[in-house]
Amino acid sequence: MSSDTVLFTVRWDGADRPFVARVAPQADDVPVFPSYDLEMQRRVMALVSDQTTAPVPAPVFAEDDPSVLGGAFFLMDRVDGRVPPDVLPYTFPGDGWMLTADPDEHRRLERSAVTALAAIHDLTPATHDLGFLEYDRPGGTAIERHLAHWVAYKEWVDGDEPVPLLDEAFDWLAANLPTDAGDARLSWGDARIGNMIFDGFDVAGVLDWEMAGIAPPEIDLGWMAYLHLFFQDLTTDLGEPGLPDLLRPTRVAELYEEVSGRPVGDLRWSMAYAAIRHGVIMRRVGERMIAFGEREPVADKVELVMHAPTIRAMLDGTYWAALDL
Repeated sequence: MSSDTVLFTVRWDGADRPFVARVAPQADDVPVFPSYDLEMQRRVMALVSDQTTAPVPAPVFAEDDPSVLGGAFFLMDRVDGRVPPDVLPYTFPGDGWMLTADPDEHRRLERSAVTALAAIHDLTPATHDLGFLEYDRPGGTAIERHLAHWVAYKEWVDGDEPVPLLDEAFDWLAANLPTDAGDARLSWGDARIGNMIFDGFDVAGVLDWEMAGIAPPEIDLGWMAYLHLFFQDLTTDLGEPGLPDLLRPTRVAELYEEVSGRPVGDLRWSMAYAAIRHGVIMRRVGERMIAFGEREPVADKVELVMHAPTIRAMLDGTYWAALDL
């Protein structure tokens, strides 16, 4: 739904080297995002790989010429391991490795994931050249510019058919900006365990940097906590238990404070921000599925936002009562 990912092996002089190519989609692919800056992704991966302890596949080079593979692409080393799946979600019933793991293994996975995220956040505009990640949007702070960037994305997805719920949600976000967020740092953007490769229960690779930017750490922490809850909520809606004790927001915050030595602000705003942004992405994914005949057209575009009830509950405050916040 985003980029094509191609795994292959190059052999020369009798030696094999496993690579991964990430190829940008074309306009007629109904891409999820309006643009794909693969050189940005290569640069940020190289920076994280060189300057932090977070494990990132080594980027090799980026190629903007679409005539080579049919689209711009970049090349990186391949990392072996296993990934908590999105389809079907790792919380769904079955015999997946996440469900069969014991509590100690879950705690190890959480600590490793949060430790990698904290290492990424060691990079700041004051200590490293992150100007290439700065959003050219209005706002006096990093969080305001980050929000303005996502408002522009929502407007691109909307076209001439806005979703009133999402308009209301972005108005709520602007009216309730947090005052206790940390300093601006490198933001991974799509910070979740489904974008991590694990060796056993330890992070071996951090993937998917197309949403990278500059923001307070709570933005990534809220995304990590909520994207697990997104899958967990889908699972409990089916009457299944899922993994209710995994990545609980308070544990994510406490682990982050422990491994980073930095305080964490209230995560409710950033979790709502995650759910609302994810709602826009899901609306775009739904449009893509309709375009390719994978689902029927809908009269009301809010039907494409499968967690619309969650967003409503976040706005009226009832969602938080069930969480340990």
